[in-house]
Amino acid sequence: MLSEAQIPALQNKTLRIAIQGEKGAFHEIAAQKFFGEQIELEMCDSFHVLFRSLAHKKADFGVVAIENSVAGTILPNYALLRNSHFTIIGEVYLRIEHHLMALPGQRMEDIKAVYSHPMAIQQCYEFFEQYPHIRLVETSDTAGSARWIGETGKKNKAAIASKLAAGHYGLEILAESIETNKRNFTRFFIVLDQGLAASLNIQANKSSLCFNLAERSQQVGSLSQVLIVLSSYGLNLTKIQSLPILGKEWEYFFHIDLEYEDYLHYSKALDAIRPLVSELKILGEYPRGEKHLNGFD
Repeated sequence: MLSEAQIPALQNKTLRIAIQGEKGAFHEIAAQKFFGEQIELEMCDSFHVLFRSLAHKKADFGVVAIENSVAGTILPNYALLRNSHFTIIGEVYLRIEHHLMALPGQRMEDIKAVYSHPMAIQQCYEFFEQYPHIRLVETSDTAGSARWIGETGKKNKAAIASKLAAGHYGLEILAESIETNKRNFTRFFIVLDQGLAASLNIQANKSSLCFNLAERSQQVGSLSQVLIVLSSYGLNLTKIQSLPILGKEWEYFFHIDLEYEDYLHYSKALDAIRPLVSELKILGEYPRGEKHLNGFD
């Protein structure tokens, strides 16, 4: 959790955090895990709106989902980050548990329709095989579905959302952890304006970089040369992801995550790969997040 001592420019101020989704969304849970519960929320309909809110200083920090262990990487968010003036200052790993909730007093046999985000519905199909009479309805947000039922008093309807959402909107949980795959985790980036980030007292041991090999795409082994150099400096490559460069067919940005124990070795490694790549950009240097697997190995 980020302490007040690490953010001198924001001391004695309730932090305002931009999240995608409504109160009770998994982004709020990730925000609480990193900043604590005494925060204000800037709720955004999309990640584009989230970055725009940060640019207009409507929030101090942003929480951005970047990958899920079931669904994979959220590729557009890498592009949003790469093209912004914000940097990663932390990461949060969160186990995603989907709960079925409805108005107090409702029972499973009363429910005729269940509302949630398509991804949440997809991750819970197996549970609903035992309830063929229930219609599954896709919406734009898990927590938003819970809010709609709670605020409008809709009977015979339920939502798939977080336990936090149930508490926010006065709903009762009919069934807990209905997701098929219990090893469902999402990784979130904590992002901040680059200028403010420079003033933080953060002990980094992980970084996210991006680069391309466009000018060297015809050279055999260009990418492997970069990876060999990084390995020779004792850096641990924990992720590599390619994204197409718009307007340049068959050319790609490579996003990589590196873990290191010695910042000097890491810095020298970056200097060593600069002649091998184009448009090298550091998206953030930050402490690696703790992976609380809640009983999973």
